[in-house]
Amino acid sequence: MESGSGSEHIEGVSGNEQENEQQPKKKRYHRHTIRQIQEMESLFKECPHQDDKQRMKLSQVKFWFQNRLTQMKAQQDRADNAILRAEIEGLKNENYRLQAALRSVICPNCGGPAMLGEIAFDEQQLRIENARLKEELDRVCCIATRYSGRPVQAIGPPPPLLAPSLDLDMNIYGRNFPEPMPTCHDIISVQLLEEVKSMALQFAKSAVDELVKMCQLGEPLWIQNSENGKEALNVEEYGRMFPWPLNLKQHPSEFKTEATRDSAVVIMNSMNLVDAFLDSTKWMELFPSIISRAKTVHVFTSGVSGHAKSSLRVMYAELQVLSPLIPTRETHFLRYCQQNVDEGTWAIVDFPIDRYQDILQSSVPRYRRSPSGCIIQDMPNGYSRVTWVEHADIEDKPVHQIFNNFVNSGMAFGAPRWLAVLQRQCERVASLMAGNISDLGVIPSSEARKNLMNLAQRMIRTFSVNISTSSGQSWTALSESSDDTVRITTRKITELGQPNGVILSAVSTTWLPYPHYLVFDLLRDERRRSQLDVLSNGNSLHEVAHIANGSHPGNCISLLRVNASVSGLEFEFPSRMVASNPSQNVELILQESCTDQSGSLVVYTTIDVDAIQLAMSGEDPSCIPLLPMGFSIVPVTPTADENPIPSSGDENNSSASCLLTVGLQVLASTIPTAKLNLSSVTAISNHLCNTVDQINAALSNSSSSICPDNSSSIMLGGSSTEPPPAAAATAPPKQ
Repeated sequence: MESGSGSEHIEGVSGNEQENEQQPKKKRYHRHTIRQIQEMESLFKECPHQDDKQRMKLSQVKFWFQNRLTQMKAQQDRADNAILRAEIEGLKNENYRLQAALRSVICPNCGGPAMLGEIAFDEQQLRIENARLKEELDRVCCIATRYSGRPVQAIGPPPPLLAPSLDLDMNIYGRNFPEPMPTCHDIISVQLLEEVKSMALQFAKSAVDELVKMCQLGEPLWIQNSENGKEALNVEEYGRMFPWPLNLKQHPSEFKTEATRDSAVVIMNSMNLVDAFLDSTKWMELFPSIISRAKTVHVFTSGVSGHAKSSLRVMYAELQVLSPLIPTRETHFLRYCQQNVDEGTWAIVDFPIDRYQDILQSSVPRYRRSPSGCIIQDMPNGYSRVTWVEHADIEDKPVHQIFNNFVNSGMAFGAPRWLAVLQRQCERVASLMAGNISDLGVIPSSEARKNLMNLAQRMIRTFSVNISTSSGQSWTALSESSDDTVRITTRKITELGQPNGVILSAVSTTWLPYPHYLVFDLLRDERRRSQLDVLSNGNSLHEVAHIANGSHPGNCISLLRVNASVSGLEFEFPSRMVASNPSQNVELILQESCTDQSGSLVVYTTIDVDAIQLAMSGEDPSCIPLLPMGFSIVPVTPTADENPIPSSGDENNSSASCLLTVGLQVLASTIPTAKLNLSSVTAISNHLCNTVDQINAALSNSSSSICPDNSSSIMLGGSSTEPPPAAAATAPPKQ
């Protein structure tokens, strides 16, 4: 312990010495002896607050006593703060428990959820108790603020969910999020972990047995449609074979069953697949166009080094289709992973939390994931055979007519889509990890190649999330017509990864009487796309770098150079306005195209030369702002014997059709608080309609020999018309 030194030293010296001390010299300090400190500690314990007489006697060491008193107060403040924090946590848990109890109240007569007026608790008493708890929490927060010196906030209202700045009707699908996702985690921590843990493993093993039988058995559990070759689940046979122990009480008129299965070989070994399924971040990266959000809420058993013979955890996921016309599906579920050493397989099964589903359910429509998952069988050379079953009960809510067949047929959220995306993404991962691939263009090193691939992956994910209803994003219909598919929304961006400011997005879906691979070939080819004036403004595109992502030539990443033919003018490139000048008339575009059995994607964004140089130099590209636009194409008339990805020259399947979704984004203002004017909305809407018109015209010219009589029935301007009966997707029998 050091004394106050300096000051107390000056008090006992003469005037001459004080004058010398005033000169710039290094101050002399001395330490108290152990005996002195013990005596001062003893005196401090007897009398921590001295009177004037005592302070005069202790003037030589008065600073030690002042420091000691300050230290004692700080220790007391820390102890008080710890007690107050514990009290606040207790009040929060009590509040969550009461809220959960209100949601789980059931009607004693029918066993269903209780309606207002049927609750057994006294509502007025609950309101009084809630008010008392709020007052107590406010009082504790005030005390904590006074002791800690910084404000301590009570539980505030949920943050707004991407509130749109458009003064229009944004409620395409009503979505009610009463609490943010962390609150659900707290509810699970209080109730689920105590009540479900004891029975979770037992139900997990039952779910694995069910999944294995669902993957292996045929009729009568699965009935094959002789017309289209698709399999449909026999719901009655399923109910007899698998009486789920905690099955929810449902009304058949409110819910419908979706069940699909598929099998394929992927280029990834079982250990890496299991690791990706057990890590929520890797799981999202493996399915960027399907999973918009995912989170591991709690891990019951994790096993050894992450690769256990069995693992059980609680997870959350939000599933999406790339269109604002289809609402996302959110669910909490238990994921169980089990290894069968004798057969050399892994089983990954998701099954519901059942009685807690209503407590945790926040999405519309309501969605319950029945035992679903995949069986992974190792094969030679690092391949795996994956058999996938997707089974869920979904609230029977209407879907926009243009997507009605697509959703009801199971193509939107079914096993074929999951497995097709998995196959393609495994090829992409293999390409990312390969070190012996010679890329075309200006890529200098393998590290630069990985950075460019990671940048393109982030572009795909950003585009997918921004054109769906993920995170409660609301969209505005510019027309009251039910046939109109144009939707507009705005977002205020302030974080890294996207341009800061107000971003205006527009999305439209159009039915086209052409196979999806023909539309994909048109849009991914930079030479053919440059012929569309609305997309290229008359500028030529030249590929300067190319990365192959899979066995299909359409799965690739390209770096394109835009050669502007005129200098000193303003050219509208995708995603933003670029001012050219005589010294700088080159703009770069990063593009990724991918295709599989479930559909195709072409996504691209303009990017600065400096940003590409940053990525090429091996620096982290996560800070590069991206504002992608692109196209999603999904087939709506697949047949049992159709080649999933035919070549461009295959023109025999003239009855096939597809749904083309066009997504545009522009930076309307660099000021996040700016208000959006109507002219911006009109401009992007017109640009969207012109894009669809020119694509229609280009397809009509290039495919006139395929569809000579259908050109007049193509939809323009984003309005949808019911496809003709011959082109409508055949849905399986409604279960």
